[in-house]
This record gives sequence, structure tokens and C-alpha cells, in this order.
Amino acid sequence: MNQASPLSETAAKTLASPLAGKVALVTGGSRSIGAAIAARLAADGAAVALTYNGSPEKAAAVVAGIQAKGGRALAIAADAGSPEAVRAAVGKVVETFGSIDILVNNAGIALGGPIEEISFDDYQRMIAVNVTGVFVATQEAVRHMTAGGRVIHIGSSMVRYAAFPTASLYTLTKGAVAGFNRSLVRDLGPKGITVNTVHPGPTDTDMNPDGGPVSKIVGPGMAIGRYGKAHEVASVVAYLASPEAAFVTGADIVADGGFTA
Repeated sequence: MNQASPLSETAAKTLASPLAGKVALVTGGSRSIGAAIAARLAADGAAVALTYNGSPEKAAAVVAGIQAKGGRALAIAADAGSPEAVRAAVGKVVETFGSIDILVNNAGIALGGPIEEISFDDYQRMIAVNVTGVFVATQEAVRHMTAGGRVIHIGSSMVRYAAFPTASLYTLTKGAVAGFNRSLVRDLGPKGITVNTVHPGPTDTDMNPDGGPVSKIVGPGMAIGRYGKAHEVASVVAYLASPEAAFVTGADIVADGGFTA
């Protein structure tokens, strides 16, 4: 009986490091889902830059963890709500690593309350970080991307199912990202760049910890009976960043444990 020949050395390396030679930027990559994404893309072979705003120690820890495993990583202080800072961060990535192939728009904040009580300052800050920051990072990054580039947004399952009150402003911003995703594919598709959005459901993060006040409301609706883990969202992002997802673009991929099913 003929036996299947073993994988060639090149094929084996490709499977082990599907992002070898790629450069990724993860905005808001110092904590929770962002940190998990940065670590996963680095594990898959990419050089990873991450931005942070208020948590330099955590950003440094993510970089140190990647470097300890032989990866290349860089932390950049940049307020996602400042267009100038976002543009400078993209420039720093290109200056340091020579290119940018993967952009993960993960940075986001959640300010809320009853619609009649939301301050206009909070509204402006949410738009600045969750919408303008995504637009500016994308606009700047794609100027440096070639065919095979990837733009991946982190949205929210709230755009499909708003499970509790006081989140209208947050949902507005994430809905804007979903619309941006669908239209952007027409601009970037001819250039060989894919654009997709991952919509996490209830996930154990600093903003929404498992066991926190929100989990008491949404927990019973989890089809698999538990909150998601940051690394599970990172796995979906890693797939979209990989060569395997070359034909996937304009997609809204919900990773929510069946919460919105």
C-alpha cells in the first residue's frame, strides 16, 4: 500500500507559521481581546505592533511575552481617538518593520447610559475612538498594503441583538463599523485586500468581566452556557488574517457562543 508522502519542509513551515514574513498592527492591543490577538498573530509568525493608551505596563508585558517566544513586537503609545496619533502609529510600524500587511481595528471604549442622559462629550469621545479611529487607521494602513493585505475590524454582537438597555451609543458606533466594512470591500477588493468584521458576543474582558453586572443579564442567553474567552476571538481573527481566508471578504463573522442565534 502506498503511503502518503510526508509534508515538505516548506509546507510544514507554512502550516506552523502561516503569517511568516507578515507585519500586523493591532490597535488597543495591550489588554483582553487585543492582547490575545497580538499574541496569536505573533505565534502564527507575524511581526506585531500594538497600540495602547492608558496601560503601558500591560502593553510592555504583551511585547515581552511575544519576544520571549522568539517573535518580533513593538508597543506604540497612541490614543485611538486622536487622528494624528493614529497616523503616527501606522508610520512607526512601517518605519520599524518595513511594511504593514494586517490591520486589526480592535481599540474601542464603552460609555453609555439612558439616551436622555448621555453627555455630548461622551458621544464625541465614543465616535472619536470607535468610529473615527477605525476610519483613520484603515485609511492610513491601506496606503502601505499590497495584494494579500487584510483589514479586520472588531465589532460587537450588539449590532444583531441588543440584550440590555443603556448601550445605544456603543451599538451606534459598532453599527457604523459594520456598514464601513460592507462598503470598503468595493474599494479594496480590486487591490487584493480583504476586509472583514468579527463580532464577539459576551466575552470575558476588562470591560465586561465574566461574573460582572452585564454577565448576570446576558449569561442565561448563552447557548453554550458560558462567556467567551479572548483567545477564542483571536482564533477567528487569525483565520481571517491567514492565506486560508483569501476568498473571504465583506463578511460579518459572529463569535458569540450562540448568543444571537
